[in-house]
Amino acid sequence: MSKKHPVVAVTGSSGAGTTFVKRAFEKIFQNKSLNVAVIEGDSFHKYERAEMRVQVEKTREEGQVLTHFAEDANHFDKLEALFKEYGESGKGQRRYYIHSDEEAVEHNGRLGTDLEPGQFTPWEDIEDGTDLMFYEGLHGGVRTKNADVASQVDLLVGVVPSVNIEWIQKIYRDTSERPYTPEQVAEIIVDRMPDYVEFITPQFENTHINFHRIPLIDTSNPFSGQAVPPPEDSMVVTTVRVDCDLAQIVKKLPAEAMAFLQNEQTLVYKGDFMVEVMDLLLTPMIDRLVSSS
Repeated sequence: MSKKHPVVAVTGSSGAGTTFVKRAFEKIFQNKSLNVAVIEGDSFHKYERAEMRVQVEKTREEGQVLTHFAEDANHFDKLEALFKEYGESGKGQRRYYIHSDEEAVEHNGRLGTDLEPGQFTPWEDIEDGTDLMFYEGLHGGVRTKNADVASQVDLLVGVVPSVNIEWIQKIYRDTSERPYTPEQVAEIIVDRMPDYVEFITPQFENTHINFHRIPLIDTSNPFSGQAVPPPEDSMVVTTVRVDCDLAQIVKKLPAEAMAFLQNEQTLVYKGDFMVEVMDLLLTPMIDRLVSSS
């Protein structure tokens, strides 16, 4: 792990809220006028959409369904190698996974290609002069026998699942933004459970910070079609394993945040103050990483 070219990663499963945390980081980067090399976790999947469907059906017949959570469906070794290379030299290559028609238009216009949603763009060199690398995806803190991605990350943030909220969010997103029915999403969730246990949840022991949203309303049946609970109907448990004075953060929050320390590493507060807490907590850490690079 090198401080010369810092690597920051947000890791968590689909629907857990990693995109929300990513936006908070983007706000910090913008306020600090940082030039950031962004890495999308989807770009390190092994198969394009059509190929993945074939692999899913093939492995379903064999009794163990291949999912995007699994090592066999991803290039963990290439992700580790990218983080290592960037940490040492500020260089590396990235690509993009095209999710939508809008993204296809954007990348085809930029690259002069004729790619469709579900395909990867070609690998490209990361531009010179970036201040840090930022990853958001499923596997920023993964460790297996074949790859140790977590060891190459300077600041690793986990978005820990509260599974019912996570599933509600995934069902809503996949049925509103992607061509899936609720029944199909439920099948995907069930298929992923073995890989979820093996590859996703162990990452949260490798993180420097974890954000864990806890619902304050009934989410007992996430498959009922209910709406995603709003932030004000939740508390957030934030665990910090690096040097940080959480008591000072509590003092800076308004009384409405209902913030308190459960212990010296654990801060609890109302969900609608999560962005404010992230700003207070993460901005000094980003400052330290960049100033030491």
